[in-house]
Parts: sequence; structure tokens; C-alpha cells
Amino acid sequence: MTCGQVLQGGEDGKTMAIQPEDFDVPVVDYEFSKITSPRSLLDQMASAGGFTATKLATARDILLDMKKQVDAVDGDNTKVCNWLSFPACLCATGTRGFFVEAIKQRMFNVVSTTCGMLDHDIARSHKHYYHGAFELDDIELGEHSLMRLGNVIVPNSSYGEIIEDVLTPVLEEMYQDRLKETGKTGADAWLGFGSIHLVWELGKRIGKPDSLIYWAYKHQIPVVIPGITDGSIGAQLFMLRQKHRDFHIDTLADEQVMSDMTWDVGVSNALMVGGGISKHHVIWWNQYRGGLDAAVYITTAPEHDGSLSGARLREAISWGKMRPEAPHMCVEGDASVLLPLLGADLFQ
Repeated sequence: MTCGQVLQGGEDGKTMAIQPEDFDVPVVDYEFSKITSPRSLLDQMASAGGFTATKLATARDILLDMKKQVDAVDGDNTKVCNWLSFPACLCATGTRGFFVEAIKQRMFNVVSTTCGMLDHDIARSHKHYYHGAFELDDIELGEHSLMRLGNVIVPNSSYGEIIEDVLTPVLEEMYQDRLKETGKTGADAWLGFGSIHLVWELGKRIGKPDSLIYWAYKHQIPVVIPGITDGSIGAQLFMLRQKHRDFHIDTLADEQVMSDMTWDVGVSNALMVGGGISKHHVIWWNQYRGGLDAAVYITTAPEHDGSLSGARLREAISWGKMRPEAPHMCVEGDASVLLPLLGADLFQ
């Protein structure tokens, strides 16, 4: 019996009764001379066993199945929805490359994330962030206009200043073009224009090949940002509203897109990194189709505090947000370590 078989349960989705003879897969030591690729390393993790290594190898297998399913329909999200959710902080690190490649290869064809993703994605396409340390003096950093995100240093010149310089003219241009394209005035011009369309507009106008918004626009992959006002880009949208009082983001238009995608789709899977609003939007809409068909969740949060970030995937079954028979795996660990390992296998 493998780890995946234990967690999937029996045909009725219930936990299988323990049978001593079921434990027939031996633990095997690593043979490092035979590790020649990330895939071979993950294969040996599956055989070596031991805690998170087993979970990571099982998660890799689930993700490979997701990739095969979406590749078989050429990324068509009316047939297979592969959801990807994640928090913004990872886009301040090189782990952004995982998300960019995932969208570039269309392994995932719908994204749920936070406003900070736009902040970091746009800022890092124009300026650098830098290596720092968790232990640096934050008072002193602030005096030098250096902001600390974990052990990443974000100069204000690489964040707020560059975002304002880039976005101010682009948003004005977008506003004027929208009025011309719709032929409408006032708030009516913005009906149906949610965060999905905002991301596409930004990807079209300022996206670069190293950015997520570029590939989202190029492949017309919906990127939903439920908390679109909660970040530097949100502040820029607010400033545009001060100038043009009719401007608004139609957040319910995003909800309509997600509803349409999940209601009749044949297969719906998810890779969710971290919790919060990004994760919840994925599982929330999938409850209306009977739940996710497969899922991988990466988190560092404990379960005992009842938080969504700490909630394991099995809890979603009780809410109807994941199907009882769905293959699933929760991997506890730092996504900046785990995602590159997975990506080195998945994206080859």
C-alpha cells in the first residue's frame, strides 16, 4: 500500500480498515549515484519514505496526472480546469519563475491570487529586488527606504516609485481606450471589466516575457484577484478613481467567469499554495460542481487553530469542496523550496 492509496481511501471514499498484510511496500535507502535528474530524485523519495519526502513524491504524481489531463485537451478550460492559487510573497522571490512557467506552458489555465502578485510581477520586470537577511535591523532599513520581505530587500525605488511611474500613464490610457471601445460613458463602460480583464490589459500593455501577466494575456488565462484593492496596484486604481469618478472594477464579473468555468466543466483540479482568499475562491466555486477532482496543497500553517491556511484538504470534503474519492495531498513545507523541486520535474 502506498501513501496515495491510504489517503484516497476505498471506493466509497471512507478510510479503509487496517489489514496488516496491506503494508507490503518496504522503505528503501537513497542511492545517490543513481540520481541523475529531479525526477529520479523524486522517484527515490517515493521509495525512501519518511515523512514529507513521501508526501512530495505523491504530490508530484498527482500533478503529473493533472498535466496530462490538461495537455490532452490543449489547455481548453471548458473541458479541464487546472486551478493555481498562491500568495503574492512568492513573487518577490525567484519562485515567481515557477508560476510564470506554469502559465507559459498552460499547465494551469485559471489562477486565483492576490493584488501583491501584480505589484511584484510588474515591479520586478522593471527593477531588481535584492538578497537580505531575516535578522537585519528593520528600523535602520526603513530609514534608508529599504523594505524587508522576509530575507528579500525591496527598495522603495523598486516598488512603490516604479509602480506609480509605470502605471499612472498606462491606466489613463486604458481608461480612455475602454470608453472608445465600448462606446459607453459612466459606470456602464466598466460593467464586465473585472480583475481578469485588468490583468490582461496590463499584460498586453506592459507585460514582459519574464512576467506572469504577459503569459496570462498571451494565452488568455483568467487571473482572478478577489482582493484587487489590497496592494500598490489597488492604490493606483484608487487614484484613477479620484480623477475619473465613473471608473470601477467589476468584481462580480470575475465571480461570473469562475461560476461559468466550474458549473459544467468535466474535470477540475487544483494546486493551492498557502491559504487565504486565493485558496478559498478555488474551493468555494468548485463546491457547486460537487468538489475538486484532485488537489495538492502546500502550507506551513498548523491545523489546530482552525484557519483556512491550516485546513487540510480532507476538511474540504466535509464542505463538498473536494470529492471524497479525489486524489489529494497536503505537503507541509516552504513553497520556495518545494515548488522548484516540483517544477524541475513537471516542466521538463
